[in-house]
Amino acid sequence: MQTFDVAIAGGGMVGLAVACGLQGSGLRVAVLEKAAEPQFDPASAASIRVSAINAASERLLQKLDVWSAILALRASAYHGMEVWDQDSFGAISFDDEQQGLSHLGYIIENDVIHSALWQRASQCSDITLFTAAQLQQVAFGDNEAFITLQDGTMMSARLMIAADGANSWLRDKADIPLSFWDYEHHALVANVRTDMPHDAIARQVFHGEGILAFLPMQDPHLCSIVWSLAPQEAARLQSMPAELFNQQLSVAFDMRLGLCQVESERKTFPLMARYARNFAAHRLALAGDAAHTIHPLAGQGVNLGFMDAAELISEIRRLHQAGRDIGEHLSLRRYERRRKHSAAMMLAGMQGFRELFAGTHPAKKLLRDVGLKMADTLPGVKPRLLKQAMGLNDLPEWIR
Repeated sequence: MQTFDVAIAGGGMVGLAVACGLQGSGLRVAVLEKAAEPQFDPASAASIRVSAINAASERLLQKLDVWSAILALRASAYHGMEVWDQDSFGAISFDDEQQGLSHLGYIIENDVIHSALWQRASQCSDITLFTAAQLQQVAFGDNEAFITLQDGTMMSARLMIAADGANSWLRDKADIPLSFWDYEHHALVANVRTDMPHDAIARQVFHGEGILAFLPMQDPHLCSIVWSLAPQEAARLQSMPAELFNQQLSVAFDMRLGLCQVESERKTFPLMARYARNFAAHRLALAGDAAHTIHPLAGQGVNLGFMDAAELISEIRRLHQAGRDIGEHLSLRRYERRRKHSAAMMLAGMQGFRELFAGTHPAKKLLRDVGLKMADTLPGVKPRLLKQAMGLNDLPEWIR
């Protein structure tokens, strides 16, 4: 039987970030990934799954020594943001120069981040990567967790980390209850070519039936779109002929970038909010989508997960240096308190935001339009909103 200090279920972006952050701590780390090693081909067409990486996540990725590799593969800095309510005067815009910043964030394909983190982890002497590693059994003993994989491999670890996604097998095995609610929307994602250049501005429009975001990619005429809609409408748009889809998309986006042409497959997936009742238990910590999922309207899902990773790295290192048991629930309570609070605030904020921008009731529309206009014009409001969006209110000490 192989013995490790930390075993991470899930070799996605968040799980690998935790592993890379523990390199050099003196702890032996195993990453158990059920898929094959990720491969990224820079000559390939852009993927339709992207993340809006904020300043906090950028700092973490710099600390993990993967940021230069990500920039070398493919990443697109954005320098402005525009948000507006369709058919009304409500709008707000942000500009990096006005705020004294070099950029507001980056739009990066998930495959790029995943591949760079995997390459980094594979170079770390303290990390052992297991691919095609399907968990079959786990037993949480007094001093360690015992793990059996489907191929018969057995191992033990003092701490297990569930970074195995929204439908976490490990969270379910540990009987951690989950609060969840259906947003009653599906997200339609695709890559779209626009007549006019995007000018490195991220744009989002609210219309009565949904929310449509255009995220600027490296190509000046290519955007990744995320269109949040009622399920039947998302299915209709997904299956309609490309020409008709292009027309409806261009109109829904108020022709801001001229005519749009879809350049990729169109995929849809249901949107669900999830919140684990506990983020830690005996010999177990939850991180990323295994702990929480939120609406993609502010693009904060992966940033929330990366801050879980940053906090967990900090806490495990602190406990280990102090000679404490890294897998004891009592020891993990500080991580749990901090990250549960951050996730709850984000979930509540997203829910309130979504409620306000749903529907076309005249009184509600007036309220949100006045709110957007005030936020755009009142002094001091925008810097505070930006600081929140960039994640700079919530940084663990070691990446400050």
